Amino acid sequence: MTFEYAIIVKNKTRLESLIERYNTKSQAQFYIERLGGNFQDYILEDQIFKESLNSLQTQLSKKIKNKIVEREYIPSYIFSDKNLIVVIGQDGLVANTAKYSKNLPIIAVNPDKERFDGILLPFEIANFMNGVENVVSGNYQSKSMRFAEANLNDGQRLLAFNDLFIGTTSHASARYKIAYNKMAEEQSSSGLIVSTLAGSTGWLSSVFNMAYGVTGIFEKNLKLKQPKLKENELLFAVREPFKSIRTQTNITAGILRNHNKLIIESFMPTNGIIFSDGVESDFLKFNSGVIATIGIAKETANIVLNESATLKH
Repeated sequence: MTFEYAIIVKNKTRLESLIERYNTKSQAQFYIERLGGNFQDYILEDQIFKESLNSLQTQLSKKIKNKIVEREYIPSYIFSDKNLIVVIGQDGLVANTAKYSKNLPIIAVNPDKERFDGILLPFEIANFMNGVENVVSGNYQSKSMRFAEANLNDGQRLLAFNDLFIGTTSHASARYKIAYNKMAEEQSSSGLIVSTLAGSTGWLSSVFNMAYGVTGIFEKNLKLKQPKLKENELLFAVREPFKSIRTQTNITAGILRNHNKLIIESFMPTNGIIFSDGVESDFLKFNSGVIATIGIAKETANIVLNESATLKH
């Protein structure tokens, strides 16, 4: 395959977002330091990222034409099969990009190893060109990763690389009917998380941390375990389910495999929402009368591997 352009996907740094909010760097500094924050950390993070981005562009330009697309434009950006995708940033940026990548190879680069875990970022600035060379030559290894999907009864659809959240936009309880494995009940909760294998080290792991933390008060010598999923599995968990005269707590977690589905009917007249990968702007409205069918999508993401390392989950 001949690639015409490399698309560099990036996000604004925290400093850039602060300057956008407060108009100037000095006003942003005043705000942060007035509240006792360390503004120098914002400056250092911004400096390291820009140095990494500059190095990435310099190296990449010797091999292929390239242009930058900001994260906020990714949902409306139309990728071509002539595009090579290079993501530089946090793990979440890989997730946000993958949903719109049309299974094109994604080379994910960690710009700051001291700051980002890099679970989905196999490459560094020093070695990412190995991945580029391999993809251009058509001789590369990659990890195919499954999406979760939410299909609504009005025809709308949403993909998730890491996880879906089904609930309400406010701190009020979400009200809905849930059906799973021939069981059904009304529930009131803080919402549901549906996680893929890729997302099991993220938001879902925090649910495990909370559950073990609370249980550990009453159960001594409890050893923390983290969720373990397979590629063709999703795990759903109901957050803080409340039992009452009308609402039950018999369906609080489960595994979705193959054609197994989770059905959720909204009982919320307003503020019901389903969003994907922690991005609240990437959402579907989920109000009364809407029924969501949750399962494994046919689409996959194509994450290029660093052949000298292993992509962790």
